[in-house]
Amino acid sequence: MKVVILAGGMGTRLSEETEARPKPMVDIGHRPILWHIMQHYSHYGFNDFVICLGYRGEYVKRYFADELALSSDMVIDFNAGSVTSLQPMNSDWRVTLVDTGYSTQTGGRMLQIRDHVGDETFMMTYGDGVADVDIPSLVAAHRAGGALATVTAVRPLARFGQLDIVDDQVRSFEEKPHLDAGWVNGGYFVLEPGVFDFIPGDVDWAREPMESLAAKGQLRAYRHESFWQCMDTLRDKIYLNRLWESGEAPWKVWS
Repeated sequence: MKVVILAGGMGTRLSEETEARPKPMVDIGHRPILWHIMQHYSHYGFNDFVICLGYRGEYVKRYFADELALSSDMVIDFNAGSVTSLQPMNSDWRVTLVDTGYSTQTGGRMLQIRDHVGDETFMMTYGDGVADVDIPSLVAAHRAGGALATVTAVRPLARFGQLDIVDDQVRSFEEKPHLDAGWVNGGYFVLEPGVFDFIPGDVDWAREPMESLAAKGQLRAYRHESFWQCMDTLRDKIYLNRLWESGEAPWKVWS
């Protein structure tokens, strides 16, 4: 099953990091967040990736080209003009990099990779969020649900501590609790090819297509109660790096 990753946005709310590179290439622990997302899927045996490029897409291409070339010891024969890797990469990844346009919206990017996923069920997520989603359970829930689309529903952490106050008396305090306002779109979709018929053109996937799928009873939710965090701001980046450097990154399900 292919994994589509939307990696073409400009990341304007993280402009401190994205002026020269796309947001999925911002580092967590000296590796791009995109790499972390791919490692997560790969841990469960999903190694065939289709990455939708846009803003500074050449940065992503260069990263993967260098990863292939520089991941092992090598012999450079100047006389023969050849470069030989001494060890193969220890990875089963197959990565298709597709330039889907500089300012194309998410739905439009998906339309442009339609031929790459073909007529089979595929997964899709955003290139700026990590989670400890159990991917096989997500896929099983999608199969059982029978809809064209399944979205992982999450409850993000609040930015600040929550006070429960009655008559000016604080009855309880919880530091950064999960939001009680409801569930939000956390990405980590499982999709059938029929979803492309719900994308009318260059539109935001999270607007018309998802709204139409929901109205037709073709969008189901997989509730994820555990860790999920997007990287929208510098504060988010610092938080994710702190988790990684402490050795307590919940999304690191691989060994």
